[in-house]
Amino acid sequence: MSVENLIGELKRRRVFRALIGYGLAAFAVLQIIEPIMHGLHWSDEVLSFVVAGLAVGFPVVVSLAWIFDVNAGRVERAAPAEGSLRGVGLALVLVGIGALAAAPGVVWYFFLRAPRPPAATRDAALRASLDQAPPASDIRARPSIGVLPFVDMSPGKDQEYFTDGLAEELLNLLAKVPGLSVAARTSAFSFKGKGATVGAIASALNVDTVLEGSVRKAGDRVRITAQLINARDGYHVWSETYDRRLTDVFAVQDEIAQAVVSALQLKLLPAQVPTTKDRRTANPVAYSEYLLGKQLLIRSTRETSLAALTAFEKAVHADPDFAPGWAGLATARFWVADSAESTAAVSDGQRAALEAAERAVALAPGLGEALGVRGWLRGPLRWEWEGCRADFERALALEPANAELWTHYANYLLATGRMPEAIAATRKGAQLDPLNGQAWDQLGWLLVVSGFREEGKAALLRSLELNPVQAYASAWLALLAILEGKPADALEPASRSTMPVFRLMYTSIALRELGREREARAALDEIVAKNSHDGAFQIAELYAHRGEADRAFAWLERARAQHDGGLTEIRASPFLRGIFKDRRYAAFLRSINLPTD
Repeated sequence: MSVENLIGELKRRRVFRALIGYGLAAFAVLQIIEPIMHGLHWSDEVLSFVVAGLAVGFPVVVSLAWIFDVNAGRVERAAPAEGSLRGVGLALVLVGIGALAAAPGVVWYFFLRAPRPPAATRDAALRASLDQAPPASDIRARPSIGVLPFVDMSPGKDQEYFTDGLAEELLNLLAKVPGLSVAARTSAFSFKGKGATVGAIASALNVDTVLEGSVRKAGDRVRITAQLINARDGYHVWSETYDRRLTDVFAVQDEIAQAVVSALQLKLLPAQVPTTKDRRTANPVAYSEYLLGKQLLIRSTRETSLAALTAFEKAVHADPDFAPGWAGLATARFWVADSAESTAAVSDGQRAALEAAERAVALAPGLGEALGVRGWLRGPLRWEWEGCRADFERALALEPANAELWTHYANYLLATGRMPEAIAATRKGAQLDPLNGQAWDQLGWLLVVSGFREEGKAALLRSLELNPVQAYASAWLALLAILEGKPADALEPASRSTMPVFRLMYTSIALRELGREREARAALDEIVAKNSHDGAFQIAELYAHRGEADRAFAWLERARAQHDGGLTEIRASPFLRGIFKDRRYAAFLRSINLPTD
């Protein structure tokens, strides 16, 4: 067959039309597969296999177009032309035509195309934001300092909240100094009352200087003594005594901070010298009540949260423009609402907490404390996840060494399905505040539910070492035992949780796994009877674990109505996995503005 006859036969059998159609389809496939590939985090090798597969398809399409034809909507075998090629010769010609058609695309992709940079996904952007804080190895690089609780030297020995608060304010002030590493509050204050030497404290905190002092308060007068000590030799680097009226406390804080900076011989620009601008109040009552509220919140019981609420209310009443007071009030309102005894009280308290947080940000848009509290609340209480993200990223830009901000930010990352970033953020918080048991228990839970069980167990044991009596770490050890198929080993740690919901929940699951259904059901019924107003999410987990999907979704709806904070865990809960493929699950995620992918 001549070339002219071959071309005519290719046209008659519509081979060229088939090649063009297939080429357009192959191009469309490549445009679709790349974003899908990056979204699912597949390697670039997948795309190479797709291109190779599409190239192989060209000879196949040519062969099929030659053999078959479409007439009146039916596929029929094409009638051979007189004198047309047959057998091996025909096969070689058809394969050659297909290879020739595929060659330009293959040559361009494998040899001429410039390597494509990785797609800039949101995950990559989040990782970049996490990396803005220095690595753990640099956090304690010299110069570094630990601020210890100041000693109460007042005649009545009743000013502990004031002395601790003053030290914490100084710590927050120094933490804003570029180039200065400051040990986190929880770690530094863990040595309070233990009589440890300065050298031992500095070694545990991994700092080379320690700031300590004392406060004597009488009436509206205060005497503050501060001293900076070199941990290597125990000698004083600097010391000073300040006699002031309470209205001058913020000015004294500025003086002490600037004196410490000078003593450490940091070369700072004038704009980098720390000030208390966003934290000032001229009202001594407001400041004193604010410090009292902060001290009470640390104790984390309903009684102390109620007392803290009263203190913060007095602070903002005394000075309505005191932004830190409103931020503290927001936190206290939330925790009081969290342990309220009715759904209405929970809802009212949550609403009031958000109002206080909004007021704090309006008064001091550049205060990391205010932004962090609002970000912490607006996700689970308003389902405003993007606003939550924006608040945290702004707060961390202002205070990148604030350990509490990192652990709270991890809750947003967890809720939106970014588990690796949530682990990284929590790990950052634990590195910044290594003696904070709460950071370690959060890290332990994240690691356990992600499958890193040994590392997770180590983090939980570290948390219990720091805080032996607590609600979370022992409960998560019970969870770990259940996930490892050892329900009998879950009963003891579950019993040690100080939170009744967790204690009953993990006991119920372990008993059911052991075949003790009657006892397991009794524990579940007790949670429903006592904790339906504050444990709806955990009740949903229990029903999902039992395979009762309808009841699980009913309790999830109740958790949504109550703005249950547990919903931040909905994408990671191991007990909800049985309902992940239920069509109602994706609909529920959309109802609280969470992504479904």
